[in-house]
Amino acid sequence: MRVAMIGLGDIARKAYLPVLGTRADVQLAFVTRSTATLDELGAAWRVDRLHTDLDEALAQGLDVAFVHAATEVHPAIVRRLIEAGVPTLVDKPIADTLDEAEAVVDLAETRGVSLAVGFNRRHAPAQVEAAALKAPFVLMQKNRTGHADGVRRTVFDDFIHVIDSLRFLAPGATEARISGRRDGDLLEHVMLHLTGPGLDAVGIMNRTSGANEEVLEVMGGGIKRRVVNLSDVTDFAGGEHLVRRGDWTSVGRQRGFEAMIDAFLSAVREDRRLSTLDALETHRLCEQVVAELTP
Repeated sequence: MRVAMIGLGDIARKAYLPVLGTRADVQLAFVTRSTATLDELGAAWRVDRLHTDLDEALAQGLDVAFVHAATEVHPAIVRRLIEAGVPTLVDKPIADTLDEAEAVVDLAETRGVSLAVGFNRRHAPAQVEAAALKAPFVLMQKNRTGHADGVRRTVFDDFIHVIDSLRFLAPGATEARISGRRDGDLLEHVMLHLTGPGLDAVGIMNRTSGANEEVLEVMGGGIKRRVVNLSDVTDFAGGEHLVRRGDWTSVGRQRGFEAMIDAFLSAVREDRRLSTLDALETHRLCEQVVAELTP
């Protein structure tokens, strides 16, 4: 399978290359404007197909594409791939506005081309197991220290993970209440409360917190489970029981990248078209949060 990696920055190197670069069924092609990066990673991963131009890569043939470029160029790159009929997985977000995201998804749906979004937490084992508990109350925090930033950038590039996780963990919670705090143009914290029949899901992000952390708690019906950094899992019912990530469990498996990539490539291989309509709903909530927090 001829697989292009478009954009070779931090997330591509840390999360995707360790998975894609070790698969025997994948022939990689690297696409980035930096010749130095192409030379470095081409040598490190023994990749011969090195391109500074996407059209050149397409002309040589692609079966699948993964897009890791900067958010602002996602729409243009993904549109070009869809027009060429190449099934594509793009890192979140599709775009940093709902209008652009809708246009890209509409093109994929119209052309009948698979498009997926890199919501890796939906595939992380600890979060998949937490979702299976179907708890009536979900609380998720994803906090940072000293990272207050613009509202739109914070919501679409980071809080989007919290929003999508709430939708995954409590799919019946659809009514939204939003609050937050800004210091001028900088967003310091945001809270989203989703409700539905018998369900409450609360997501919090504090960008001026005293800790870099991701904590998920699901509770109710006699259960309580806490997941810290997608790794350490504590069950409290009947006494506190902690299970840590195994010493040899890779980060890619723990954080869901391995399962997400495998699911995407399997769908392409089996000619099953993947729709992005559900992922678009996460982007719609992002736009709602931005509108609420922007004067």
